[in-house]
Amino acid sequence: MSGLIGRKIGMTSLFDENGKNIPCTVIEAGPCVVTQVRTEEVDGYSALQLGFDDKAEKRTNKALQGHFKKAGTSAKKKVVEIQDFREDYKLGDQLTVELFKEGEFVDVSADTKGKGFQGVVKRHGFGGVGQATHGQHNRLRAPGSVGAASYPARVFKGMKMAGRMGGNKVTVQNLRVLKVVPEKNILVVKGSVPGHNNAYVIIQK
Repeated sequence: MSGLIGRKIGMTSLFDENGKNIPCTVIEAGPCVVTQVRTEEVDGYSALQLGFDDKAEKRTNKALQGHFKKAGTSAKKKVVEIQDFREDYKLGDQLTVELFKEGEFVDVSADTKGKGFQGVVKRHGFGGVGQATHGQHNRLRAPGSVGAASYPARVFKGMKMAGRMGGNKVTVQNLRVLKVVPEKNILVVKGSVPGHNNAYVIIQK
């Protein structure tokens, strides 16, 4: 498993060789710095800790300042560990978008957009009470019965109800790399990826 940390820039579309319009997402991928190397002997597993996006030193605590100084780099906003990296890298090495090639497939992980507290119509796709007919007065988007009676006299766990929506970590698999622009650290993948514009994403292959 190899990967990079990136930032979602937004969506656009490209035309393929047959003139078909393909929706795609533009990602600023890297450059990332190796801030720590995990090994089987010391840590019990092998992984690379990558840092992305510079942060002001005055906003970084002393412990992290020393951590980044050891890697010979400035403080970073986003730090992620990727296990079982295919290639060997040393502390302080820089990884760029050239890690990826056009035509290969990648998995992209990110936190979805947070929607706050939402009702059952938006959260679960309910149709509303009586499908909004039959003289319903002010409860068109109500959840209806939740199934509890004298038995079992409780509501089962997992019942679809109103609640917090979004803000979950989601991975979209097998997105094809359409274009790599090394001089601008740009990666263009087919389809959509989770998160809002400027959200941090993790791209793995």
